[in-house]
Amino acid sequence: MARFPATAAVAATGLIGGYATARFSGRREWGGAVLAAAGATAAVRWGRRSGAPAAAGLTALYLAAFGGSHPLAKKIGAWPAVLTVAGVVAAASALTTGD
Repeated sequence: MARFPATAAVAATGLIGGYATARFSGRREWGGAVLAAAGATAAVRWGRRSGAPAAAGLTALYLAAFGGSHPLAKKIGAWPAVLTVAGVVAAASALTTGD
């Protein structure tokens, strides 16, 4: 039976997919919807897997990564910034939850 993707992948997909959706559709609100849906899914999974404190911390990191990608993009470019913060969140998720 196929296993649902790891929560780290869900979180990274939310950041990358949210940016890609906004960028290529020209609709920032659609990108925000992708970001929010993946973030909410990841938060629920983090909570189930590692408890509320870990979920709160990882959710805060997810939101900080989204916000931090904007000034980082001015220094290294948009795609490199998004990929960097997605990697940080994915690594933190994997280290915290083990999946």
